[in-house]
Amino acid sequence: MDWGNVTAEDLIDALREVDWSSPPRPLSEFFSRFTIPRSFVKWNSRIKCNLYYYRTNYFILIVVILGLGFLRRPLAILAAILTALSIAFLNDSFASSFSEKVTRTMRQFSPHLAAKMRPPFTPVIRGRPSAKRAIYICGRPRWVFVFIFSSVSFILWYVSCGLLTVLWALAIALLATVLHASFRTPNLKARLNTFREEFRAVWRNYSEL
Repeated sequence: MDWGNVTAEDLIDALREVDWSSPPRPLSEFFSRFTIPRSFVKWNSRIKCNLYYYRTNYFILIVVILGLGFLRRPLAILAAILTALSIAFLNDSFASSFSEKVTRTMRQFSPHLAAKMRPPFTPVIRGRPSAKRAIYICGRPRWVFVFIFSSVSFILWYVSCGLLTVLWALAIALLATVLHASFRTPNLKARLNTFREEFRAVWRNYSEL
């Protein structure tokens, strides 16, 4: 993949659809080799490749830095967790797997309630869905959970008075992520992983025809 031709919107869409259940990259690889990009084009391609390849490591890094900033604010920690969940629900794979696990757990206690948590049926016309498949969580549109979790987290941020703290912690976490993605030299494994993801996307689109 030529990451120089990938736009920010394409990168965001790829991060929304990719599977986030993969384990983080080893620390020996994460802190392996750093070089200064030779040009703006090289830097632009490198930072997009690293953000995609080390996405799980960066997510853990941001969560750890935010957690360190809220050791004395329990409500702020809860607000950070709810904010992280509301953001994670925007990822299609996470939202689908979360809904499936909750429904499977609920089926053990109340099969009738679990049946109501199933997503609505999408009609299929000529071998493909009639519209783009919408994401449902526990039988409700995804935006409902995103709105509820975001609203509750905003209230907790306000009550805990930790909004300024989270802004500083988030700024430090984002700065650390950008610096690492800028100077970490993409290795061969990252390029091969990119090609594998491209093949999966093409095969998935082909299988839906």
